[in-house]
Amino acid sequence: MARYTDAVCKLCRREGQKLFLKGERCLGPKCAIERRNYPPGIHGRRAAARRKVSDYGMQLREKQKVRRIYGVMERQFRRYFKEAARRKGMTGVTLLTILERRLDNVVYRLGFADSRAQARQLVRHGHFEVVRKDKARKTDIPSFQVDPGDVIAVRQGSRSKPYFKERLQLLEQATPPAWLTLDVNNMRGTVLREPTREDIEIPLNEQLIVEYYSR
Repeated sequence: MARYTDAVCKLCRREGQKLFLKGERCLGPKCAIERRNYPPGIHGRRAAARRKVSDYGMQLREKQKVRRIYGVMERQFRRYFKEAARRKGMTGVTLLTILERRLDNVVYRLGFADSRAQARQLVRHGHFEVVRKDKARKTDIPSFQVDPGDVIAVRQGSRSKPYFKERLQLLEQATPPAWLTLDVNNMRGTVLREPTREDIEIPLNEQLIVEYYSR
């Protein structure tokens, strides 16, 4: 499965804003944006000073920003857009809803990980199971789409691991979005409903993505 393996702080600098790709580091003084608020590369500072962004450039940057936030490669992102375009409703909002319903994103939003990349790794290592219609199954696919009523739980065999023992204390301070609920003691969360645009606090302009793919 393809994934980005280079320094993720470069991505934040390229987009000119924090994408919160490294958890707590993004909130402290070591954040790349705080130290060097210009694009990466030897000509980054000079290019930022004289750069004029076209309409196409704005659309491209918004598309890249969303891809990088959710950790999705271009081919998969394009498939998500085509699926969103086939559904009823506003394509841009539907696209964000599909991305929010990814299992790795839900694990992150519930507070089991500090970043989506970390959540993706936990899912890939088989630490979670999804209970759907009273049937539990181990799921190690980060792109798995959760549905309302699904329960995402840490597998019994993983709860004794040091990571999840330490995570239990942090979960008590976690504040999942309104479309999810968290049971800290049982280390599981429930999908109450599909996410809405208001549930996605990330500053995004999804209409620019629609315009990019509608060229």
